[in-house]
Amino acid sequence: MAKVTAEISMSLDGFVAGPNQTLEDPLGAGGEQLHEWAVRTKTFRELHGQEGGDTDSDDEICAASVPAIGAIVMGRKMFSGGEGAWADDPNANGWWGDDPPFHKPVFVVTHHEREPYVVADMTFTFVTDGVERAVELAREAAGELEVGISGGASAIQQALDAGLVDELRIHLVPLLLGGGVRLFDEADGRAQRLEQTSLQESPTGVVHLTFRTT
Repeated sequence: MAKVTAEISMSLDGFVAGPNQTLEDPLGAGGEQLHEWAVRTKTFRELHGQEGGDTDSDDEICAASVPAIGAIVMGRKMFSGGEGAWADDPNANGWWGDDPPFHKPVFVVTHHEREPYVVADMTFTFVTDGVERAVELAREAAGELEVGISGGASAIQQALDAGLVDELRIHLVPLLLGGGVRLFDEADGRAQRLEQTSLQESPTGVVHLTFRTT
């Protein structure tokens, strides 16, 4: 059975997006700083059709995780930023235009039904019966590779609460956002112990933490 990983960048004060999120600024005030460590890497730039980029230890982390993932699960907010009916969503086809950077099947957890959206070499499947079903479908699609839950905070927390996550990877950024979306705001109140399996420092000051759920 495919391993399920959840991976996200987080500020020191626990936020994965800044305050005042909009369609023009989906990560909120200051939120883009959470991903600067990855955006500058060669692997990230290649995924987005760009040249150049750094090839340091941050790039090694990106280069190792990308090919290991065979299918992706994400929440509606990460896909489009919307909440209601798709017909009313001004960003209904997502943030990435005609060439999203995933290049593998993506399963979007949503409350609103929709036919699969096919773009470039990717199919986005919209799952209305919960994160458990989304992970189940992603496992089937991933084969022997990993299922990656890439965000946002609600999708990751739902998967943790349901006991679906085998490994949690947090990229802890030396940044205080002071508000926004907290990763663990929607926890179900039950204590959950994690086993740290890896800690790697970054030339940008980011600490890459990996935990195995127990």
